[in-house]
Amino acid sequence: MVQRLKYSYGADPSQWGELFLPDPPAAGQLRGVVVVIHGGYWRSTYGAELGEPLAVDLAEHGMAAWNLEYRRAGNGGGWPATFQDVLAGIDKLAELAGQHSLDLGKVVAVGHSAGGHLAVWAAGRGHLAGPGPGAELADPGGVRLAGVVSQSGVLNLAEAERLNLSNGAVANLLGGSSSEFPRRYRCADPMAALPLDVPVYAVHAEADDDVPLAMSALYVDASGAGGVPAHLVMVPGDHFDLINPKSPAYAVCRELAARLLG
Repeated sequence: MVQRLKYSYGADPSQWGELFLPDPPAAGQLRGVVVVIHGGYWRSTYGAELGEPLAVDLAEHGMAAWNLEYRRAGNGGGWPATFQDVLAGIDKLAELAGQHSLDLGKVVAVGHSAGGHLAVWAAGRGHLAGPGPGAELADPGGVRLAGVVSQSGVLNLAEAERLNLSNGAVANLLGGSSSEFPRRYRCADPMAALPLDVPVYAVHAEADDDVPLAMSALYVDASGAGGVPAHLVMVPGDHFDLINPKSPAYAVCRELAARLLG
């Protein structure tokens, strides 16, 4: 039977996560964690209810899952709050590790759409340093992701802005255009954090009409220049099949998450 435990990582009503735990591990053993980061083009209209079915399914398949909520554009999020929340939410696992036998060396993320962007971005947190935008996000002592499954993630913000995806969603997240905030855009773009030293599976639905394939393909192509190359994985279905636990597209994502946990 799956155990569900809700924890806050800040004072805002959107700063929380829900931990889904399968049966306890054997004495002395630790278990990895899958951080589930929902999408919705970073807007407050959409919340962690999108990730809940995935977290339940992962736990039912023996994996601990941390369904993460965060401030979005429209309820206190945007730059830099959304990004601060994602890192703080992942770091909350360090406080929960001892109580729930969690292995902080095996923390991976599954992120859908805008959540895929945030998951891959968080995997590159080690690149955040120096003065200017992003400096307040740098934290060398935080929990590091060991891998990411991006589900039709928005992995190239420059291209997403050029295509005006979801009626200006990127500008809405970052507070303006790239011409107004070029350094902010660079800090927020997963492309700028390449090369990564952890594996990324960029899973993309073949019939996805919400996030173009270019979002995954351009990222994967750029990742080949060094570090650990990302892998493009095409699956049948549309954008929302990726978060339907009964779909073949989602089953591939679950299998990849299990592979990353080892």
